[in-house]
Amino acid sequence: MNFFNTAITFFKDGGFFLYPLFLILVVGVAIAIERYIYLTRETLRNRGLWDDLVPHLSSGNFKQAVGLTQNSKASIATILNYGIARVATARRRDDIEKAMDESLLEIIPRLEKRTHFLSSLANIGLLIGLLGTITGLIGAFSAVATANPAEKATLLAQAIAVAMNNTASGLFVAITLLLSHMFLEAKTTALIDSLEIASVKFLNSVTERSTDAPAAPATASVAPRAAAARSPV
Repeated sequence: MNFFNTAITFFKDGGFFLYPLFLILVVGVAIAIERYIYLTRETLRNRGLWDDLVPHLSSGNFKQAVGLTQNSKASIATILNYGIARVATARRRDDIEKAMDESLLEIIPRLEKRTHFLSSLANIGLLIGLLGTITGLIGAFSAVATANPAEKATLLAQAIAVAMNNTASGLFVAITLLLSHMFLEAKTTALIDSLEIASVKFLNSVTERSTDAPAAPATASVAPRAAAARSPV
């Protein structure tokens, strides 16, 4: 209870600029929580789907892999769907890789969505805190200039308290949102790196299968030719 009373008193003594600072903090924390939940859910989805896909990709069973990716909403499923669709029409690694890079361009903005707002809100909060500090100091000097000598010390202390409250609030908002931004950026980067690694592994498995596939017909076609050479005409 003492904490809430202290917070309310601090908020009242801070002046007008603490209201937009509080609003910025609430919006920033809401964005950070929503992004954390989304990125965590995507990470778990991708990890679970990839664990299911690895046995099928290793054995070259792409039909089963297609069934898994088409029924999944994970980001890695979108990438692999692009790659598998291109495998059906093109066997070159470059063509498949371009299709998967195209899917990454579609997915990355969704992963980074709204995260950059945190750094902007942190800067705005810091600037509002500084504006409140300057306003408080201006009020302090104005009050001292026109007040009675007996009241100067009290008015000066009150105005300086308002200025310091704004400074502390602006710094608290900025530090909180910047730390949230750094954490979410690291989490987003790790998720994008995992998608790129999965894409490379899928490309390697497709390339190995496409390289091995022509070998069988080639060896099979040698036998008829040899038989034709031995057979009398």
